[in-house]
Amino acid sequence: MPTLKLTETTVARLRAPTDDGKQKLFWDKELKGFGVLCSGVTNSKTYVAQRALPNGNTRRVTIAAVNETTLKEARDEAAATLLDMRRGRDPKAQRRHGMTVRQVLDEYLEANNKLRPKSRDGYRGAVEQWLWPDHPLREVTSDMVEKRHREIQKKVAAGGRYSGHATANGAMRALRVLWNFAAERDATMGPNPVRRRWRQWFPVPRRERSVKADDLHKFYRAVCALPNPVHRDYLLLLLFTGLRRSEAATLTWKDVDIAAETITIPAAGTKAGRKLTLPMSNFVKELFVARKAIGRAQHVFLSNAKSKHIEEPKFALRLVAAACGVRVSPHDLRRTFITVAESCEISPMALKAMVNHSLGGDVTAGYVQMTTERLRAPVQKVADEMKRLCRIGDKKEPGVLQVEHHTLYSA
Repeated sequence: MPTLKLTETTVARLRAPTDDGKQKLFWDKELKGFGVLCSGVTNSKTYVAQRALPNGNTRRVTIAAVNETTLKEARDEAAATLLDMRRGRDPKAQRRHGMTVRQVLDEYLEANNKLRPKSRDGYRGAVEQWLWPDHPLREVTSDMVEKRHREIQKKVAAGGRYSGHATANGAMRALRVLWNFAAERDATMGPNPVRRRWRQWFPVPRRERSVKADDLHKFYRAVCALPNPVHRDYLLLLLFTGLRRSEAATLTWKDVDIAAETITIPAAGTKAGRKLTLPMSNFVKELFVARKAIGRAQHVFLSNAKSKHIEEPKFALRLVAAACGVRVSPHDLRRTFITVAESCEISPMALKAMVNHSLGGDVTAGYVQMTTERLRAPVQKVADEMKRLCRIGDKKEPGVLQVEHHTLYSA
C-alpha cells in the first residue's frame, strides 16, 4: 500500500473511484496507522486508523469522510484512537457497548444471512412490536423482561382470539438469542436477563389438529370438488407427501422429475436447510402428469400473486371446511400425513427422512444412508394407506365420478 505525506492538497488529488475499480489505502508518512481509503466504485474518500491490539487482532476504525472534517482534526482523532488501541481498548467492543436492541438485531441478521425470510420477519417483528428497539441491549434487566413478558401476554389475550402465551414466549426467545449473540462478541455483557423467566414460560400446548382417519374420505371428496384445480391439486399434494406449505407452493417444474419419479426441494427452500429428494407415489405421479398436461409455466402451482405461485390456501380450506366440516391448516395436513405414515409401521428413520426431520445424533443413525430409492417402498406404502382411508377406488362408494386424474365422489 502506498505511503505519502498527507496534506490537504495530496488528499484532494487522490482519485476516487480508483482506476482499477478496487479500494486503495494511502498511508500517512507522519502518523503510522493513519490513512485515506479511496473507494473503487464511488467518489468517497475516508480517513481511517488501523493498528494491532495487544492480543494480535487488527482493528480498522473509520474516522470520518474527507469532506466531513479537516485533515488536522482527522489526524488528531486518529492519534487518540491509535493510542487507545495500543493500550488494549478495542474500538469494536466499545461500539458494541452502547448498541441498541435494533442494532444488535441488524448485526445478527447480517451475520446469519441464511435465515429463512419467515424467521427474519419473526425476529424483526418481535423487536419492533414487543421489545425495546431503541434501548441499549446491555441495559435490559431481568425485571424489564419479567414485566414485559406478562404485558405482551395480557395485550394479546385482550383481543379475545389468542391466549398470548406463544407470542410472549416468542418475543423473549428472540431477546435471548440476541443477547447470546452479543455476549459471544463482548465478554462484558453479563448474564442473560431472560434466564430468570425460563422456568416461567407460559404453557403452549403442542398443536394436535389433523384430519382424523374417519374423516379423510369426506375431506378428500370436498377437496376434489374445489372449483379451482390449482388449489385442489396443491392440497392433495400436501396430504399425500407431508410437505410444508412453502415447500409445495414454491415447486417449479425443474424440481419435478416425472421420468425418475422424484421431487426435489432445494436446501434453501426447506426449514432444516437440507435438500430433500422424495420418490413419487403412483398417486403423486399421476397428479404431476395431469398438471404438466394443463400448462408449462415455471411453477407447478401457478398463481396471479406477485411470486407467480400459490401463496396462501386459506380460502380453499374454508370452502373445504364449509363442505365437509373439517377445518384444518396446511400444517395440519402435514401432521395428518405423518400420523397415517406412522400407522403403516414403516421404519422410524424412513419416516423422519420422508418429512426431512433429523435422523438423530446417535451412533447408529449416523451410519444409516437413507437414499431416495430406500424411501420408494415406504412412500408408496403410505400412499396406499392414504388412498384406502380416502376411499379412492372403493367400488362400494356410490356415485363415483372421474374428474381429470382424480377419483371424485359425488356429494
